Amino acid sequence: MSSTEEKSLPSPPVVRLRVPTEEDAYAWHEVFDDPEVMEFHGGRAAELSVYEELTARQRKHDAERGFCLWTLLGESGQVLGFTGAQPWPHAWGPVGEVEIGWRLARSAWGQGYATAAARVAVERVRAAGVGGVVAMVDARNERSVAVTRRLGMRLSETFRTPASEREGYCFRLSL
Repeated sequence: MSSTEEKSLPSPPVVRLRVPTEEDAYAWHEVFDDPEVMEFHGGRAAELSVYEELTARQRKHDAERGFCLWTLLGESGQVLGFTGAQPWPHAWGPVGEVEIGWRLARSAWGQGYATAAARVAVERVRAAGVGGVVAMVDARNERSVAVTRRLGMRLSETFRTPASEREGYCFRLSL
């Protein structure tokens, strides 16, 4: 690639992550109230109470572990979604492991936020002493599969989710 071509590549967006606030439950509920955003997460936003519990749990994770699903902020301070890591929360799959994940508002897609924010999250999780992470991704979610590859994650297994019976992938990354 010539130096002219390198200069024309878009720079990654500025990533600002914060521990979710109580108000972020409302913002997450609003930005995830989009069938496209929720296509691989049940098709619709959860009730507000679910996001209230989730943001509270993330504050606890951050205080106890040094990492969580952080609120992702855009350049003007608007909530774009979340990215970060948490202990795998289900009784199936990679029980006992730390999952990295991201979910962004439709308006933030295709701008590099997911990859840039996930890279910051990986560094924060590494700094917290975690030796590796997994990413559980619906097999049809090409955008998220692409993010895992950009992070250097490797496919370790294919699975079927118990509730939906959809095919999914478990990617791994050693830190």
